[in-house]
Amino acid sequence: MSTTNVDFVDDLFREVKILDVDGNIIEGYDFPDIEDKKLIELMERMVYTRTLDKQSIILNRQGRLGFYAPTYGQEASIVGTQCVLSKEDWILPGYRDIPQLYFHGVPLTNLFLWSRGHYKGGQFPEGVNALSPQIIIGAQITQAAGVALGLKKRGKQAVAVAYTGDGGSSQGDFYEGINFAGAFNVPAIFIVQNNQFAISTPFSKQTAAKTIAQKAIAAGIKGVRVDGMDILAVYQVTKAARENALNGNGPTLIECMNYRFGPHSTSGDNPKLYRSSEQESEWQSKDPIERYRKFLGRKGLWDIEKEEHIINQAKEDIKNSIKEIDQLPPQTVEDLKRHMFEQK
Repeated sequence: MSTTNVDFVDDLFREVKILDVDGNIIEGYDFPDIEDKKLIELMERMVYTRTLDKQSIILNRQGRLGFYAPTYGQEASIVGTQCVLSKEDWILPGYRDIPQLYFHGVPLTNLFLWSRGHYKGGQFPEGVNALSPQIIIGAQITQAAGVALGLKKRGKQAVAVAYTGDGGSSQGDFYEGINFAGAFNVPAIFIVQNNQFAISTPFSKQTAAKTIAQKAIAAGIKGVRVDGMDILAVYQVTKAARENALNGNGPTLIECMNYRFGPHSTSGDNPKLYRSSEQESEWQSKDPIERYRKFLGRKGLWDIEKEEHIINQAKEDIKNSIKEIDQLPPQTVEDLKRHMFEQK
């Protein structure tokens, strides 16, 4: 299967896969045309993402970060979708999509300030095409449709990419957004990270549809379901969707099948109350980093020294960013009022 030959019809109901759980290329699937440098970059970013996740949870428990939604287990869908984007593309994230913003150019200092609720967190550097993480579930879907329409009207060679979870696909904004995008044939990609639970509600209780990807049919857009724990498959599918959008072939809905190994958020959620140990063990066998580590190891492109270097670099970046924002004056009530209301 080449990058430009993803079947956006047949793949509504089956998962596009390239790697098996042991990191081997599945028979019948062509290896994507990806240079070794990019293959290594995918792993570096997944390791960085997992380290950022672990350190953010520690910082939250220390009272140094506010709300945080863990990403452990979703590294392949996070990195595989973002790594195909250019700086001209726009990202419209949800609250679990911190790594995508970082790799798109938003400094860690901004992202940590956002978690603390500080107004400076949303003041992204000039030229970084992204919105702040959306707390309202699904609202970024309609926003992405609008941004994509703007890109089309201005003749920009760029796409708007929105992220949400399976719970977000149950919101009215989700249907309105993909329908609008289809009606105006805009360059948009809607990525649903189906991590199996909307907080504690399992996917089977959210919809009678067999897949989220098939909901693209009603909007008249392309849809595809991909193994969200397989970085190569996610990368290939997203690249094809972006090429389609830039070629004037409209939006795509991508359903990434993955699993969050941790809780929904640091706000008291306990997944042991609604998930079985058997289910968790089954998904652990599909760990995206372990799976890809085996693949790269066989190609001689990865070793423990490289991994430790990335982990140490991430920890150093995080330590320096926290130190920097700790020195900023705390936000005041007057700051909040000044940025919330216009004075006339």
